[in-house]
Amino acid sequence: MGSAFIAEPELKVILGTMITVSFALAISSGVSVYEAESLEREREVRELEKAMLISLEGTQVTKSARRVAIIVASINLLTPLLVCAIYISPFVMAYLGIVGIKMAAWASIAIALGTLMFAGMYMGREGKGNAILKGIRMAALGGVVFLIGYWISLLF
Repeated sequence: MGSAFIAEPELKVILGTMITVSFALAISSGVSVYEAESLEREREVRELEKAMLISLEGTQVTKSARRVAIIVASINLLTPLLVCAIYISPFVMAYLGIVGIKMAAWASIAIALGTLMFAGMYMGREGKGNAILKGIRMAALGGVVFLIGYWISLLF
């Protein structure tokens, strides 16, 4: 999104970058979470087998463990793609000529910071903490990450 603020932003580069990064993050997250979840579930099944003194291979327990790993990994794979679809929508509007690139960038940033704010508030509420403070902190950290990315883009 930061590249939308350069002197002559290229919309296709912005769209391509956002989509590519989202797919890379989705695949990386999905695969790493699947591996971690699979290892954790296998460890739990081995501990259960040890306690029960029987093999659980081919039982509902092992099938459920595999299913859970796949479901958790799928959620982690799909999340970056869903988030990209939301954040990229202003740029699609710019591509269609409905808004300008800079307006699309500001709208996308506002959507991203708003999403982080609400996610932080949700976590704060669920954790029985200060929901507003947690939301502000999440949005502020998102803003800092954006600024770091923007400053890096200025180097090249």
